[in-house]
Amino acid sequence: MNTAILDIHPPILRPMYESDLDIVMGIELRAYPFPWTYGVFRDCLHAHYPAWVLMDAMTVIGYSVASLAANEAHILNICVSPERHSRGHGRVLLRAVVKQLRHQGAHRIFLEVRPSNLHAISLYHSEGFNEIGQRPRYYPAHDGREDALVMAMELLSGI
Repeated sequence: MNTAILDIHPPILRPMYESDLDIVMGIELRAYPFPWTYGVFRDCLHAHYPAWVLMDAMTVIGYSVASLAANEAHILNICVSPERHSRGHGRVLLRAVVKQLRHQGAHRIFLEVRPSNLHAISLYHSEGFNEIGQRPRYYPAHDGREDALVMAMELLSGI
């Protein structure tokens, strides 16, 4: 991780606004072969799902959308701009999102990840997520469907 970049302009997390969606969609389209639509992001914001953007100086470099109910959170989408990969921003974003969800009352966090996304799986494991199951044929893929690994993290109180 190139921490020098993070030290110059430490990234900050702030709430996502509808005015961010054009930039978020640009990142989403560059990052994923099967991206969310503008409408999905908009609907999540209108439903008051916890959603944040990671800012480096004045630039959105990542984002996350979650759901939270009955002390359980589900990270629905978490992404760093492909141009900013391998600089530690994904870890910064994940840690900030976990902190926010804990602050909002989550006792447990779930997420799904493609088994082919080895970098994300490694990050999630290193941050305390554990594999708890699979969802068959969960994700669209170029050759049909891809399973999802289901991962979870228990949040200990007082941390």
